[in-house]
Amino acid sequence: MRLRKLLVLIIGLMTAFALVAAACGNDGDDGGTTPSTAGQIESGGESGDGSQSAAGDEAPAGSVSGSVTISGSSTVEPISVRVAELFEDVQPDVHVTVDGPGTGDGFKLFCEGETDISGASRPIKDSEAETCAENGIEHVELRVGIDGIAVMTGESSPVECVTFNDIYGLVGPESTGFGSWADAGTLSGLATSSLPDADLDIYGPGEESGTFDSFVEIVLEDIADERGQDATTRPDYNANADDNVIIQGIQSGDTTFGWVGFAFAAHASGVKLLQVDGGGGCAGANADTIASGEYPVSRALYIYVNKAEAAENPALTAYVEYYLSDEGLGTAVSDVGYVTLADDAKGAARANWAGR
Repeated sequence: MRLRKLLVLIIGLMTAFALVAAACGNDGDDGGTTPSTAGQIESGGESGDGSQSAAGDEAPAGSVSGSVTISGSSTVEPISVRVAELFEDVQPDVHVTVDGPGTGDGFKLFCEGETDISGASRPIKDSEAETCAENGIEHVELRVGIDGIAVMTGESSPVECVTFNDIYGLVGPESTGFGSWADAGTLSGLATSSLPDADLDIYGPGEESGTFDSFVEIVLEDIADERGQDATTRPDYNANADDNVIIQGIQSGDTTFGWVGFAFAAHASGVKLLQVDGGGGCAGANADTIASGEYPVSRALYIYVNKAEAAENPALTAYVEYYLSDEGLGTAVSDVGYVTLADDAKGAARANWAGR
């Protein structure tokens, strides 16, 4: 009897141990997430089925800390600032500094390794890329939005629409000294509209600005080449790196002339946004015409990211991924008045980042 009781006790204990072991072995078999898989999802890496999540589809998760330094285009600056404001709600321990001295000045800092990101309202020039390469700075180019360049005059001006030839006659390299709108028509061989005999005071960005470069490239370059001239503006106008100062100058008279990024001009009072004819008829600047290309003075906006810094700085990586998320390329861009990219262009930017 004692032996039988002992055997029963041993068998009972073995059964209990087996049941406990089976229960432990079944953890996760019902589709639950293991700790390692959960970590991958939180960090935006592989999903539970082993596939890679698309860069930029969602805002980054997981806490990071550190700093990010951005300089460059004054046009791109408001987007980067707005992204930083939204990003702070997700990553409050990341400090983002944004400055907007101009695209050219921004690339100088970036190619010296002094900034993590360079905002640009034009693609990087070959000479700038060479400087970056000489200094060992590898970058990835990311398109983030679209902007039109608003061509403006005083709100009481009689002018409604200007052609590219008109603009060249007013501010091109052959127009130095012109003090009247009508002077544009005195350039030999240049067909211009009938412009008023009215005082002409010009306000616009200086050569350090990407808006200056884009304006010259889009509006003046082809005409200058045909006429055997340097592709640039007349030197004798009121140049300033601050778009708000430019608008104040245009507001100062009825027949002034100038240009800034559309987002800065869209809600400005005391100015008239001129329609522009680039060969396809007069078109005004608004979100729809800029996005479609109907408004002829439009350009893409970019950020350039230092690859090595992104590899070493989790805060920088998290910020850029947020920038490429729907909150960045969608909400932030539209919040500050720019035109958001089409879905395929957003996908291309995210693919560039993922393939860096």
